[in-house]
Amino acid sequence: MRRDQLEHAIRAACQIIGHTEVIVVGSQSILGSFDEDDLPADATMSVEIDILPIAADNNETARLADLIEGVAGEFSPFEELHGFSIDGVDLDTSALADGWRARVVKVQNANTAAPSGEPQFTGWCLDKEDLCAAKLCAFREKDRNFVAALLEADLVDTELIASRLQGVPDRYQEAATRAIAWLESYAGPRL
Repeated sequence: MRRDQLEHAIRAACQIIGHTEVIVVGSQSILGSFDEDDLPADATMSVEIDILPIAADNNETARLADLIEGVAGEFSPFEELHGFSIDGVDLDTSALADGWRARVVKVQNANTAAPSGEPQFTGWCLDKEDLCAAKLCAFREKDRNFVAALLEADLVDTELIASRLQGVPDRYQEAATRAIAWLESYAGPRL
């Protein structure tokens, strides 16, 4: 995945749901913090972008996520044409640490504008350590590989990830405990 594809996904998702802002929560939100040329291959392998619509409540968020998924999701004409898909997600998709909204990274430029130049759409990407905490709570092999690649490239702060894991909602505490144990065993003396 490339940064320009992320920008295209932000623009498309906003147009699909008729909003000017969305949040990028999946692995490709790392492209809000780094250019793809600065990232290890394991950090840009995904061909899907997880978009969290911004809405008044999670029911509306889920409805908007379904709209995105229906138009640009996996196996859609959008994916066939552009080589990547946009997955609409809701607030229950990721384990997001306390205060995550105050740390999001803004992606807004000429590539996120409508063809007329207006409106200017905005994608808010998860902070890199919040992203790693969420990925480690999911704990799939691809998620651990993603975080490991960023740690090996010295692009994320191990202690900050561990701190963020301690701030995930109670329903993710078991996953966070497992993630912290993995992080400690992986990072060793760095933590």
